[in-house]
Amino acid sequence: MMNDGIAINFVASRGVERTFLASTAFFVLLILVFAGFEHLTSSLSPSETTDADPAHQILYLGIFSLVLVASIQRRGLGAVRAMPPLLALLLAWCLASAYWASAHGEVFRHAAVEILLTASILLSADTIGPERAFRYCRIVLAAILMVNWLSLPWVVTHLSGRTLGNWSGPGSQQNATATVCVITALLFAFTRNGRFNWIGWLVAAAALGFLAVTRSLTGLALFPITLLAAIAYRLAWRDGLSRAIFVTAMGCLLTGAAVWALYRAGPVGPLLDPIQLAKRTEIGQSAALAYFRSHPWLGTGFGAVANDPNGYLQLLISLGWTGLALALLAAVAEPLARLWPLDYRDPNFRALLFGLFVLFVLRNFMQSDFLGTDDGVWLALLLVLAALRYPDKSLTLSP
Repeated sequence: MMNDGIAINFVASRGVERTFLASTAFFVLLILVFAGFEHLTSSLSPSETTDADPAHQILYLGIFSLVLVASIQRRGLGAVRAMPPLLALLLAWCLASAYWASAHGEVFRHAAVEILLTASILLSADTIGPERAFRYCRIVLAAILMVNWLSLPWVVTHLSGRTLGNWSGPGSQQNATATVCVITALLFAFTRNGRFNWIGWLVAAAALGFLAVTRSLTGLALFPITLLAAIAYRLAWRDGLSRAIFVTAMGCLLTGAAVWALYRAGPVGPLLDPIQLAKRTEIGQSAALAYFRSHPWLGTGFGAVANDPNGYLQLLISLGWTGLALALLAAVAEPLARLWPLDYRDPNFRALLFGLFVLFVLRNFMQSDFLGTDDGVWLALLLVLAALRYPDKSLTLSP
């Protein structure tokens, strides 16, 4: 019996050792993305940071190295399965776009950093398991929320009430901080902390309170929609009939909304012209638009177009019709296909995954989150993909 106990403890310690590097790297990655990279690395790079500056490249390369070592120790060559094939094709297209882009070096650096980040997240989630990855997300997001609230008295003292309304906390940008609040509320609303999840509901309420402080219309509009979508998925995916009723109702609603939008927009022709769409959303980069006109299937190159109010349009301009098709297949079609089957195991977890997926799809109509290097919504979608592809389907949200 004593020998059996020693053996069990040895196996457990070996398991902890194999996931320690990945867990540590994943924690650092969460802090960098959710807390705001440019604030945390301002001392390393005094100039304005971008997602391809030396600080990004060095830190993300170091994180990727740690995660890769841990993943190979845990999975061996099977670690490559953590990367979805469609997403791998999309990333390869981003890297290849440096060949035909006008700014070859800049596009190559953007694509390289994005590949490092995406691979680090997926390998981490595969090594430590999606359940633990989401648990770490809750810890980091709860800590960020606490820092936001603790820093509020200083802002009230030093800033005017007009400025406070648009304050985003220690984070980098108002809408980004508001979206982090939405993700925090969703994670804790569908978790199991305390009897009847009273701890989770308190943290979710605190996140919504700070969301109100930011006064971000995008965040305030997205939370009820994503929450209702997750609840509807939770209720409708119990049996085939409920699912059919829900999908039919949503199809009618979306069709009606599309018809109304086309009616309000006037002629349909300009809506199908990406150049006219770009002008409507005020991209304002005539050189990029002219280049896209001559390269509609290739695009201007990954990262060559600045952040646009519409993520789908930015993908179209930067990666062309081919890149947009790959992105929709990898980030929209595949999650939908994996969320479609009925699954009776831990429906709260799948409801959370569906809510985060809806958040990603809707927010890209107002902000570009596709392939975002320092983007909490893109990180959340990658965790959704990792959870849906994880071999062990009996995942829970228990702490």
